[in-house]
Amino acid sequence: MKLASLALIATLCAAPLAHAQDMTFFVTSAGKGNGADLGGLDGADAHCNALAKAAGSKHANWKAYLSTSPTPGAQGQPGVNARERIGKGPWRNAKGVVVARSVADLHSAKVNINKETALDEKGQPIKGRGEQPNEHDILTGSDPQGMYSTAGGDTTCGNWTKSAEGSAIVGHHDRSGLNDFWHSKQWNSSHGSRGCSQDNLKASGGAGLLYCFVPVAAKAPAKAK
Repeated sequence: MKLASLALIATLCAAPLAHAQDMTFFVTSAGKGNGADLGGLDGADAHCNALAKAAGSKHANWKAYLSTSPTPGAQGQPGVNARERIGKGPWRNAKGVVVARSVADLHSAKVNINKETALDEKGQPIKGRGEQPNEHDILTGSDPQGMYSTAGGDTTCGNWTKSAEGSAIVGHHDRSGLNDFWHSKQWNSSHGSRGCSQDNLKASGGAGLLYCFVPVAAKAPAKAK
């Protein structure tokens, strides 16, 4: 009986680690601490990878779901679309729940990102609207289709290098906002932040959190025999 009990305890303790290893999507449990200054895309990716590694992930190629705006001038760079950074899917959270099977599903009504599924790297929920502190504003810099915004103005806090003036587009991981308008329910594109500092992000319901994805390739369908 003792041996059976010990085996059961060992199995239960190993389960979270097994899920963490298979996880290909999470919301960061914490921001980098300097508002929307993430050190650019490289710094954001490094943050995703560090948190995933600490949680027991077997993957080392995590990408932050972030877009960047084109920069003008002779040395300017083209914009980057978040949807093109994350592979083809499918993606699973730390509990093994599929949040999207493809890029098309991720940016459609089929997406399964909500308060119950948008878990952090440890499988814990992120505080949303109605909780203290509300942290449902997730940095993306993207429009609803995962592209960089062409609305004008700063939508990426200087391509994730500013922690003072500016603004960044955020999504609501809990699909809830101040009203019932469609954009309040967008996981990746709800509104612009009040600013780029940590205090300004907190003031509007955020904490500088990110969505992180592994760019896994979709499995080819099995051939008929």
